[in-house]
Amino acid sequence: MWSSPEHLVRWWGPKGFTSTCKRHEFRNGGRYHLLIHGDSDNGMAGTFREIVNNERIVFTFAWDHDPAWETLVTVTLKAEGDGTRLTFRQEPFLDAETRDSHMGGWGECLDRLDDALAGRPVI
Repeated sequence: MWSSPEHLVRWWGPKGFTSTCKRHEFRNGGRYHLLIHGDSDNGMAGTFREIVNNERIVFTFAWDHDPAWETLVTVTLKAEGDGTRLTFRQEPFLDAETRDSHMGGWGECLDRLDDALAGRPVI
């Protein structure tokens, strides 16, 4: 769901958004560039810093409209029972408002990922 652009665009973006993958080099040092489409288009890009299969994905994240402000995202995956526990961390943030906005957006993305994995419609 993370490594394939075809799967990624199904869930990347908040609810009610669609996305387009412009670039996706899923490897250490590879670059990505995605657009989310809602009321307006917003692009984001970064570099995959570390990929450990079935364990961890670390990548930078910056909005196209503000590329100087970059955060680091760490996704960890751990087998748990019949499923996988995903832990998501993004830092640093400029302020609490920006942090909360990203928390809401990523929360909706991950809800959509859960729907896609469960075979439910992704909205």
